[in-house]
Amino acid sequence: MPTLFVVMPVYNEPATLGEAVARARRAPLPAGWKAQVVLTDDGSDDATRACVRALGDQGEALVSFHPKNRGKGAAIRTGFARALELARDEDAVVIQDADLEYDSAEFARLLEPVRLGKADLVVGNRWADTPKSLKRRVHRLLNGVLTFASNMVTGLVVRDMECCLKLFSIPALRTILPDLDEERFGIEPQIIAAAARHRLRLCEAPVSYDPRGFDEGKKIRMKDGFRVFIVLWRERRRAPRAVHSRA
Repeated sequence: MPTLFVVMPVYNEPATLGEAVARARRAPLPAGWKAQVVLTDDGSDDATRACVRALGDQGEALVSFHPKNRGKGAAIRTGFARALELARDEDAVVIQDADLEYDSAEFARLLEPVRLGKADLVVGNRWADTPKSLKRRVHRLLNGVLTFASNMVTGLVVRDMECCLKLFSIPALRTILPDLDEERFGIEPQIIAAAARHRLRLCEAPVSYDPRGFDEGKKIRMKDGFRVFIVLWRERRRAPRAVHSRA
């Protein structure tokens, strides 16, 4: 039975983690597929670590712990490595946050191109529909600047480089994982740059998005946006710009 490994980085999310794992476990998948949640606690507070440990003890997730906070990128990489220890080539891996901003019910939509052998990596697109609020429109504009910079460096045509929901075939993830070393949110542009470097077939799928505010625990900051340009500059120096068609 093929498995979708749901890699979930966790940092101080005691209020939403249990529900995020439950939704991932019951996400509708194609016939014959099952979900396996992989949690990495990234040096969280005691309440979150206790929740992670309980989910592991109850068999609801595979769990790993960082002794201290290292960043989302480090937690994702730990989750990737854990999933690859168990995965077979017919399996897949998706990144999902623990804060309920993204809907696990959309995993199947992202999985379809990989399952059918049409793509190696599927990236979610939060902006398929025009945002109604001014705040969301500003968010889309800022995200568009970062995505445009990424596209200029990689040669890929992506609409939402920063979207958390990214789903990989197992062979593709094995290929790019050695290239990933970003500790924080710079992991997002680095994943896209590595995909371009290794000529992965990439496509996009529309996804819904229910963002929370900083007062609710959102962790990304302005400095993480600036980090994107540093990551892209470094990735551009690793290999010549590659131009690819979308799957």
